[in-house]
Amino acid sequence: MVQQYGDTATATQPVTATMQVPDDADATTTKRYEEARAAAHRAMSNVTIIPDQPPALLQPEPAVDPELLSYRGFKFGAAFFGWLIAIAMSVLLTLAVSAAAFGTAEILDYTRADAEAQPGAAGITAATVGVLVLTLAFYAGGYVAGRLARFDGGRNGFGVWMFAFLFSVLAAGAGALLNNQYDLLDEVNRPDVSLSTDTVTTGGIIAAAALVVLTLMFAIIGGKAGRRYHDKIDRLLD
Repeated sequence: MVQQYGDTATATQPVTATMQVPDDADATTTKRYEEARAAAHRAMSNVTIIPDQPPALLQPEPAVDPELLSYRGFKFGAAFFGWLIAIAMSVLLTLAVSAAAFGTAEILDYTRADAEAQPGAAGITAATVGVLVLTLAFYAGGYVAGRLARFDGGRNGFGVWMFAFLFSVLAAGAGALLNNQYDLLDEVNRPDVSLSTDTVTTGGIIAAAALVVLTLMFAIIGGKAGRRYHDKIDRLLD
């Protein structure tokens, strides 16, 4: 089927071909004219006139309002307050988990001697719970950042994680500086764990890597979840 763009008024009318036969034509010429007219009629009947406009697939995308673009991107305030929420949630969740662990230990009569007898299991449990608590806290912080920023929730969720990373680096640097001057670590009463140094180091590296990856991932996921709230409202208003 051949399609041509034309006037909408003739869109439903078939195109016909008119061929005038000369008055002085003989029978052979007349027959040829009739065959040519029939062939032209068959060819033109397959032509459909459609409105004079380009296909929908070729239409340009609507332009985005420049004023709307100014609200997109990374928002310092949204990421900062999301980071504050992440810190607050980590404290609250840690207190809740500590209270639950203390109550469970009282019920099961689990003492410090039992933990020292199985240091590996106790260390894995503590590391797993700590990583889980911080992961949930960063999800909440990313969600708040996504809700506050409205647009680019994933980017602002990443900003929450970056705030935590920068402040952690500053805190670690300040701690190392104070330890060099006042030797604070020697005053800490560390428990004697019956684990080799290599085991503790390997476990610490694995826990730190899991903490970094999971908190980053869930901060971004939380940011996108916070933005989804506004996307639903925008779809209802369209």
